[in-house]
Amino acid sequence: MEQEAFSMMEKKVTLSWLLAFYGAMLTENQREMARLHWEEDFSLAEIASQFGVSRQSVHDTVSRTEKQLISLEEKLKLLSRFKDMEAGLTACREALGRVRATPETAEELRLARRWVDRLLDQEEA
Repeated sequence: MEQEAFSMMEKKVTLSWLLAFYGAMLTENQREMARLHWEEDFSLAEIASQFGVSRQSVHDTVSRTEKQLISLEEKLKLLSRFKDMEAGLTACREALGRVRATPETAEELRLARRWVDRLLDQEEA
């Protein structure tokens, strides 16, 4: 049961990321219903009440949205590329932390560290 809960949480986090990347390609209703369900943890019944539709309608919309987002990621791979870049930048940050500057390289090393930190901090915002 614990693994299942973790798996469900992982799925919601991934779907929320996909929504962030591809949400502009969805309808307003798809975007908002998916956001409420995955990010705000609203039940299908709560969303249905808010939109004045049936629970089944919300279920269909959220399921269709999930399939659409997964399909977009399979084709465009924006989330995959983002995660790869984030991992690469984190590795760069760690490597730069192990480098000791010489008087000749101190400024370049400081600038490189600042750029990597800036890019990683931007991703977290």
